[in-house]
Amino acid sequence: MLFRLPTVRAKLTALVLLSTVVMLAALPVLSWLLHRQLVDEVDARVRDAERAFQSELDDDLADLTLASRVLAADAATARALQRQDAVRARRLAQIFLDVYADIDVLLLEPDGNVLAQVGCEHAPERVSSGSELADLLSAGAVPHGVVSHGCESDTSGAAPAFAIAVPMGTVGSLVVCMPLDEGYLKNTKSKLGLELALAVVSPGAGDQPLGQTQNFPRSAIRVSSHESTIVDTRDRSWAVARFDLPQLEGRIGHMQMLAALDITDIHNIVRRNLIYALGVLAVAAALSVTFGSRLAGVTSRALRLVNDALQRVEKLDYVHVEPLHTGDELEALARGFNRMVDGLKERDNLRTTFGKYMTASVMEHLLAGKVALGGESLRVTILFTDIRSFTTISERMDPQQLVGLLNEYFTEMVSIVMQEDGVVDKYIGDAIMAVFGAPVSKPEDAVRAVRAAVRMRSALESLNVRLVQRGIPALRTGIGLHTGEVVAGNIGSDKRMEYTVIGDPVNVASRLETSTKDLGVDVLISEDTFELTKHVIDARPVREITVKGRAKAVMTYEVLGLKHETHEPREARDSGTS
Repeated sequence: MLFRLPTVRAKLTALVLLSTVVMLAALPVLSWLLHRQLVDEVDARVRDAERAFQSELDDDLADLTLASRVLAADAATARALQRQDAVRARRLAQIFLDVYADIDVLLLEPDGNVLAQVGCEHAPERVSSGSELADLLSAGAVPHGVVSHGCESDTSGAAPAFAIAVPMGTVGSLVVCMPLDEGYLKNTKSKLGLELALAVVSPGAGDQPLGQTQNFPRSAIRVSSHESTIVDTRDRSWAVARFDLPQLEGRIGHMQMLAALDITDIHNIVRRNLIYALGVLAVAAALSVTFGSRLAGVTSRALRLVNDALQRVEKLDYVHVEPLHTGDELEALARGFNRMVDGLKERDNLRTTFGKYMTASVMEHLLAGKVALGGESLRVTILFTDIRSFTTISERMDPQQLVGLLNEYFTEMVSIVMQEDGVVDKYIGDAIMAVFGAPVSKPEDAVRAVRAAVRMRSALESLNVRLVQRGIPALRTGIGLHTGEVVAGNIGSDKRMEYTVIGDPVNVASRLETSTKDLGVDVLISEDTFELTKHVIDARPVREITVKGRAKAVMTYEVLGLKHETHEPREARDSGTS
């Protein structure tokens, strides 16, 4: 069977489904690409915000440092501390508070008592030894950093602040704080357009939130990645990233800022676009499956028709495929199949026709196109046989009886020729010309030719018995054989050609057949044929004969029969057929 139809249809359907799967598989890829693009854009925006915040923080710390240095360098501040003039000291600090509204100032006496303060809601009365502010003021310590409560009292619950401590010799000291409270974060938010949260990472204590803007998503506090991370709350989507604040180092730990960007609208747009893409892909997949299944059905039906026809052709039932109107290679395949069937039918007709004239092996050789168009030289054995006194016989019979007699005779003789792998070259009236060795030459061609002649003589004797019983005179024939080189090929015109052999051996064989009557023999062979067959036949020499157009005479032999067979004397055979 040429096609397994369920497999063909399944493969075509699987091909369509595969394309559908590929389309649907593109959806998560598209989703990932859109998500990646969104994250990249958010990363860029957060990085810009980080740079802007770092720049803003540097400016704030520079302002804080400048304020502390100017206030500490003012002689009036030193005199106010020396005289313990709290009112004067407060008035001097207020000048800087008017310029930098988000700072706190403490003016301390040498013993740590707070002489004056501005900006603080719960200022301590004294900076005790061992406190964070005292550590900043101690000799050799870093004079700035983040402290837990800034310039406020330890019990106030105030937010941490960045503090700068400036010792002023024997007159006292100065502490300037910038609270990192909700107000600071709110102010920074307005500049950056992001929700912010401040956290500190302490060794052994982990991540501790210190403050956040009002709308900062609480669940985003857990984000630890410095890359943007998508966080979904109940009704919003946020892109959250964490970055370090190396400027804000202090006793409480490593400071970090979390920035959250509201991407709900962007996320909804991406989600909506994905839904649209899913809808488009679903429609495309449905159409693809529908038309693909229909195409698979049409293709499967067309292949089934061709396959059914092929199975019938295998049984020599030459049928056409019914017309296909697919408009593609399948339609061309059906037309080509029908042309092939016509060719096979014609070939079988030729095979049947040729089979009446030659053996199957010779016929296959001719049908395979192996006959040289210009002719080829072959060594063959030519056999001529003719009915003696046929003219006299034909005068006594009507045409229909005569044709019937000839057909009966030819049937017997030709059957023997073909059984011995001979080729009937032509009929010449009541004569037969047969060739052994063309178009395929074999070593035993001469032996088979002589054996055919002996069998033809025996078959004629049996035929004569039946003819005499029907009142028809017995037939007598002469058979001449000769072996030699001939030219075998197609001879004729462009419109009508015939495969035959030509050459001197044909004339010699014809002359030998003619000489059988004069010499009184049935089967006469040349010396060339005798030399090739003497090991299998019994023969006697007759005499040399001269062939017209041939200078050299031909020695002839009468074939008595095959070796190891009982041969009836020729006189007896003649009397049996007279």
